[in-house]
Amino acid sequence: MVKYILKRLLLAILILFGVSVIIYFLIRMMPLNYLEQKFADQLAVGNMTQEDFDRILAIYGLDDNSFLGILKGYWSWLTNFLKGDMGVSFQFGREVSVVIKEKMGISFSISLVSLILELLIAIPLGIKCATNQYGKFDYTVTVLCMIAMAFPSFFLGNLFIKWFAVDLGWFETGGLNSSSLPITAGPLEVFGDMIWHLILPILVMVILDIGSLMRYTRTNTLEVLNADYIRTARAKGLSEGKVVYKHVFRNTLIPLITVLASTLPMLFGGAMITETVFDIPGIGQAAYNALKIGDIPLAMGYNMFIAVLTVIGTLLADIMYAVVDPRVKLK
Repeated sequence: MVKYILKRLLLAILILFGVSVIIYFLIRMMPLNYLEQKFADQLAVGNMTQEDFDRILAIYGLDDNSFLGILKGYWSWLTNFLKGDMGVSFQFGREVSVVIKEKMGISFSISLVSLILELLIAIPLGIKCATNQYGKFDYTVTVLCMIAMAFPSFFLGNLFIKWFAVDLGWFETGGLNSSSLPITAGPLEVFGDMIWHLILPILVMVILDIGSLMRYTRTNTLEVLNADYIRTARAKGLSEGKVVYKHVFRNTLIPLITVLASTLPMLFGGAMITETVFDIPGIGQAAYNALKIGDIPLAMGYNMFIAVLTVIGTLLADIMYAVVDPRVKLK
């Protein structure tokens, strides 16, 4: 096990290096960066000379957009990154690590609640559909899940805002708290108001993701139901409930580990489009704005953060296979 983990960690280093190179070159090839947009007006009216602006670009290693110049800028970023320094965000004026830490909390909370709801709904639905294959329940749930999966997140988010916030007036959108909330409001009232603001984005995330997890559970359950040991359990006279929830359910969870491994970056990385649509100040919205305005330090820091979480999630999935299924040996 230890030898396997060491091999995977060494491979992870190579993967992260390749990811960092690709991301940095893609970001540097964007048509604009934050500094150009920030000082555009000053350059236009003559409050800043081109030489002054070039000196500012040189400080951040952005003065040369040739291949060698980008390579030099990447080397500077990499050496600082290995020292634990991800740079200072252009738009926030603070260290990238501090920005990620501050904005990750709300994104993690939303994603965790969404994931728990997805598991509580999708897994029982998938098992129920599999045990009633080709029945009315199976067809109805499958069609509804396929429809939900087809919706883009920005479309469904805006649709819910139109229905439940604008037309019905049930919810408020934008930020985490209502503008009408009194200054004298207590902690419990502020918390309740924040929960009320997060119902719609959580509902959107659950609807969008529940379909794939349900279908995956259904497919795995059908495979387990046709296994020899399930037929043996039924031949011994076990009730259908014990067969499904004692034997089938446990073995259905094994393939789901691979799916759950991908949730690690989702939990901490936020939902970029959903947070932007509902104006939630999480790490997903901050990363989207960083990419949009060319905040290179924050964009690099966020993407490397997601890459590290993805590698860790994949490694944990491989290890959990051996824990859940004794037949799996890691060599």
